[in-house]
Amino acid sequence: MAAHQDRDGWEALGDPTRRAIVASLAERPQAVGELADELPISRPAVSQHLKVLKDAGLVIDRAAGTRRVYRLSPEGLGALRDQLDTFWRRALDGYQEIAAQDVAAQDVVVHDPDGHPTQEDS
Repeated sequence: MAAHQDRDGWEALGDPTRRAIVASLAERPQAVGELADELPISRPAVSQHLKVLKDAGLVIDRAAGTRRVYRLSPEGLGALRDQLDTFWRRALDGYQEIAAQDVAAQDVVVHDPDGHPTQEDS
């Protein structure tokens, strides 16, 4: 993955055609023509979408004779997954804090040594 990405991966995935290309490349590496055969757009349009995905670090390519074969970049997708994991952890931490505050605000029923319920503030 390039040290500097011209586009953000999330922005690149905002387009449904690019998401379709990523989904197709998740199955196997493919050339532009193969991708164009699966999509309702021209080869030049597929190439433009691949350039955006490549600039975002989400796909890489290699020469195979006279054509270029594209595949997903594990590093680029890994970076997006790391960001998503961070968002998820932050959300869970926030929910946990709210739940803890709700529990602390409620009276908790405890039992005395004889097993009888008593009310105590936690």
